[in-house]
Amino acid sequence: MAVTILAIESSCDDTSVAVVRDGFVLSNLIANQEVHMAYGGVVPELASRAHQANIVPVAQAAISRAGINAEDISAVAFTRGPGLLGSLLVGTSFAKGFALGRNIPLIEVNHLHAHVLAHFILTEGGAKRLPSFPFLCLLVSGGHTRIILMRSHLEMEVLGNTIDDAAGEAFDKCGKVMGFPYPAGPLIDKLAAEGNGFAYKFAKPRVNGLDFSFSGLKTSFLYFLRDRLKEDPDFIEKNKADLCASLQNVIVSILSDKIAKASRQTGITEIGIAGGVSANSGLRNALTVQAVKENWNLFIPELRFTTDNAAMIGITGYYKYLRGEFTDQGVAPLARY
Repeated sequence: MAVTILAIESSCDDTSVAVVRDGFVLSNLIANQEVHMAYGGVVPELASRAHQANIVPVAQAAISRAGINAEDISAVAFTRGPGLLGSLLVGTSFAKGFALGRNIPLIEVNHLHAHVLAHFILTEGGAKRLPSFPFLCLLVSGGHTRIILMRSHLEMEVLGNTIDDAAGEAFDKCGKVMGFPYPAGPLIDKLAAEGNGFAYKFAKPRVNGLDFSFSGLKTSFLYFLRDRLKEDPDFIEKNKADLCASLQNVIVSILSDKIAKASRQTGITEIGIAGGVSANSGLRNALTVQAVKENWNLFIPELRFTTDNAAMIGITGYYKYLRGEFTDQGVAPLARY
C-alpha cells in the first residue's frame, strides 16, 4: 500500500505544504511573505500572523494539486524546529489537528535534517541519482553553517559548525550595509556575476578543525566600506559588482576549503550541499569544479528544494514513517532543536 505524507513547513516566513507518496513529490506549494522586505529582515509576529492566514488554503491547494483526497493521507509530517517559535506553533497546531481529525500518525521533523534529505527527493520524470552512504553534506543557510556526516537517512553526526554567524547571515548583513533589500543573498549572487572576485580583499577567519566563523568577515567588510565612503560617498554605487563578487568569493572559498578538508579527513567522496545558500551560483560552480579536481561524486539539489520547502519535510517524514518513528499529540515546537 502506498505511503502518502502530508508535509508542513513553517519554520520562518514561508508557509509550505507538500504531498509526498513513496518518496515522490506530488505537490509542493509555498506562500511567501513579502511584508518583511520593508523591515530588512523577518519580523516574527508578522510571520506567525501570515502563517495563520496561509496554512489552510495552501494545504487545501497542495492536496488538490496532488490529485488525492484527505482519506489517502497516511501520516502528517511537520517541522518541529529549529525556527521562529510563533511560526512553528502555527504549523505544529495545524499538523496535530489534521492528524487527530483523520486519526493518522504524526511525525516531527528537524528542519536541518530535512535540508540534508532534500537530496533524496524524487520527482516524476526527474533524475534518480542519489547519494550513497556514508556521505558528507555542507549545510549552508541564513541561520546555520555546518558539515554533517550522514551514515543513513536517519543517522548523522555534525563534524563542523559555525562558532558565531552563518554564511547566509554574512551575505544578508553585508548586503544590508550596502543598502540592498532583504534577503540580500540573491541580489549579491546576481551582481557578483558581473564583477571581479579579486578586486578587494576581506578578512578570512582562521578556525581550527571543521568549524566556521563569519563574524570577522562581516566586521572587515563594514570597516572597509566605512573607510572608502569617507573618501568617496558614491563608492558603493560605483563598485557594487566588484564588492559583491569579492564578498562572495571569500565566503565560497571558506566553505569549499572546509568541505574539502572534511573529505580528506574522512576519506568520503560522496559530497552534497544543502540549505538556502546552496542556491548561490558561485558556490555551486566552485564545488562543481572542485568535485572534478578531488574526484568527488557531487550532489546538488534542484533550486526549488534548496530554500525552505515542505517537500524536504515530506521526504524526511517518509523515511521516519518507514521506521515507525511517530510522535504524540503532546508534542510542542522547539525554537532550538
